[in-house]
Amino acid sequence: MESGGLRRAYDAVFAEIDGASFGPPPEGQLSAEQIVAHLVANDELMIQATEALLAGSTFAYYDLDDMHRPQLDALVAEQGGLRGLAALLHGTSERLCELVDQLGLAAETPVETHLREGFDLNVEDTLPWSRTLDLHTRVHLPKHQAQLHMLRT
Repeated sequence: MESGGLRRAYDAVFAEIDGASFGPPPEGQLSAEQIVAHLVANDELMIQATEALLAGSTFAYYDLDDMHRPQLDALVAEQGGLRGLAALLHGTSERLCELVDQLGLAAETPVETHLREGFDLNVEDTLPWSRTLDLHTRVHLPKHQAQLHMLRT
């Protein structure tokens, strides 16, 4: 497995973040800072899962989405806002891509996956890790890129 598509999806997210300013979100939606914090937290989970697979261990993957807003807000404060979060996301996304490049046949390892993206995607199944990474690349990152685009001022 190679990370080319994943890297391009992250580049599109960074194109929305880097140098942009954002307005407040619609009521009930995540702010730009919370979206980036969510992506960082999700990257960290995906890194843990990928490292476990590379080590030959099993892992269950749960995408936290926006249900843990206090934790997202704590990460925003810890990183000093959007710029700190963006720098952290650059690092976590690069680490994930590096690990994906190492997966080889381990990418086909079944992983218990719990993933929900609004009404568009609801996965409660065991999937090959490559499929979960594909959903992250083709659905998860573009969804949040679009949210960030809508918040730009």
